[in-house]
Amino acid sequence: MATLTTIDARSPARETISRQWWGVAAAMFAIAWGGNEFTPLLVMYKNNGLPVTTVDMLLFEYVLGIVPALLIGGPLSDRYGRRALLRPAPLIAAMGSLLLAFGSGSVPMLSAGRVLCGVALGLAMAVGSSWLKELAQPPFGPERPAGTGARRSAMCLTGGFAVGAGVAGVLAQWAPLPNTLAYLINAVLCLTAAAWVARAPETLVPQENPGRLVEALKVPAAAHRRFRHVALPVALCLFTSAATAYAVMPTLMAPRVHDAPIAFSALITAVTLGCGFAIQSAARRIDRPGTARAAVVALILVVAGMVSAALASATLTLWSTVVTAIVLGAGYGIGLVAGLQEIERIARPDDLAGLTAVFYSASYLGFGVPALLAFLHEAAGLGYPTMFAVAAVAAAGCLAVVARNYRSCPVCLPDAG
Repeated sequence: MATLTTIDARSPARETISRQWWGVAAAMFAIAWGGNEFTPLLVMYKNNGLPVTTVDMLLFEYVLGIVPALLIGGPLSDRYGRRALLRPAPLIAAMGSLLLAFGSGSVPMLSAGRVLCGVALGLAMAVGSSWLKELAQPPFGPERPAGTGARRSAMCLTGGFAVGAGVAGVLAQWAPLPNTLAYLINAVLCLTAAAWVARAPETLVPQENPGRLVEALKVPAAAHRRFRHVALPVALCLFTSAATAYAVMPTLMAPRVHDAPIAFSALITAVTLGCGFAIQSAARRIDRPGTARAAVVALILVVAGMVSAALASATLTLWSTVVTAIVLGAGYGIGLVAGLQEIERIARPDDLAGLTAVFYSASYLGFGVPALLAFLHEAAGLGYPTMFAVAAVAAAGCLAVVARNYRSCPVCLPDAG
């Protein structure tokens, strides 16, 4: 089992070390920026002649990099330490951005760039989230309230998602080199973050006799009743909500905002993630240990947001699209913090990154929703209002599961049924 390293609490270096979580945060922010700058450009690629389903599949191919990096990188960082897994991530993200910058006319290059950005983000989410949690507690800094690491992680990622999308959309709409400039800026940011995160202290001592690799990839805590019945239902709704708001709705609205469709897409993305970012600071007050209050609030917002999406897709008005983005963004923001805090309460130090990886892997399946809806719309003729109504019912089902498990049991073992 990996163990937390220790330093003398009276050491004069303690205050410096307590600030070195900033390097991890910067890496996560830059990687998230690069991961989401593609989203507001979906409209641009569609307007450039790529089929809708192809562009939506490029959005989903991101997940092909995220999920393996999460499931392998998280447990391996529990085994070999955080630095070894996260330090390469900004460099991978920079490489992905460069492929996207110079591959706008090539679907294979765009695909490769998306996968590499996904690999980097998977590492940032699983490893970076765990690293921030450990850097938010002694001996690496002063005692912090429970959940500080989860909130820092959620805010770094959501902030990066929002700023990256907003900047990319504005540059693609009005700046020169619309297919390239935003990606080049992100590549520079990622290289800078790579230098900064290299100075962050390691929090785990690598295991001397790690045993079989396959054992390191197992995450027994994923069988925990609280994970299966609270964190997992929330995870399934997170990026389903976000993708609905900023990947599907701007495409539907494009004919109504034909003067600046890319900027409008960036606006909706920024509204969605900006609301998600802003509400995360309030999630601590909503959350109550021993209950699923934050998760319930998040899922209520997701249900309401999907109902709003059904209405917005039927009316295609500006105000209804903005309201949908606000409500779904708030549900995403609270849900992300609620899920990560549940994981902090469930996991041991040696499987924290692994359980975080499982949570994020489930959440990122939501990025397949735009491609699925586009396929059903083209192949089966289903209307978006109907499909969003079905999504609202599915979210209500997740809410029912969480509500039935509102209070945590006094003793829940990882293998508890």
